[in-house]
Amino acid sequence: MNLYHCSIDLRDSAKAMSFAVAMEAWMNALQAQGVILSWRLCRRKLGFGGPRARDFLLEIEVEDMAQLDQAFRFIGSGGDQVEKLHNSVHQMVGEVDVALYRPFPDPERAERMAFV
Repeated sequence: MNLYHCSIDLRDSAKAMSFAVAMEAWMNALQAQGVILSWRLCRRKLGFGGPRARDFLLEIEVEDMAQLDQAFRFIGSGGDQVEKLHNSVHQMVGEVDVALYRPFPDPERAERMAFV
């Protein structure tokens, strides 16, 4: 399992609920196509966070790097409906930082550590 994290600030003109609705449609479409396992959108509570903390956190779960690659390929070649869903989200995004995480220690690391 890998977790693709997107820390997001919206554009000043974007509305949070419109963003959430658009994100739900977009992520559900990706999940229905089998290119992601699950997703969740969180919003920073009460403005609490460090100076670099963004307002929203999108967490997307994929099985492995191959599935993540499949998701990006689908987005790039999915046709008009995919482009429409993506654009409805993307047009509201102001700033975004992304990162890829994995559970730790993962099985591969644990096996290597066992031989030490």
